[in-house]
Amino acid sequence: MTRIKLFSMAVLTLATLGTSLTGASAETLWQYNHPRRAEVNARLGYQNYRIDQGEASGRISPYRAERLHAEDRTIRYEERAMARFNGGYITPAEQRALNQQENVVSRQIGW
Repeated sequence: MTRIKLFSMAVLTLATLGTSLTGASAETLWQYNHPRRAEVNARLGYQNYRIDQGEASGRISPYRAERLHAEDRTIRYEERAMARFNGGYITPAEQRALNQQENVVSRQIGW
């Protein structure tokens, strides 16, 4: 084999090994479906539905709907960051903090 082929095979092997190592460090299904995370994410999903329904019915303006969706996205990013920091789950105190933020958005949605 030529040196170029050997080098290409080595690079390909290292690249494959690197992707399999990063896949192993991803969160497990249990961590993703942890009860506290699942509750927070289900609530965010329902709030997104309420925002969409409010916009469709005319109770919420398109601009206001976008702002509410942005607030929900911020809460979701914060939940993911907390879970990353804690090894795939959120603590009860973090869940309470996220629920308080969701309460604020919920009151802004109205109905």
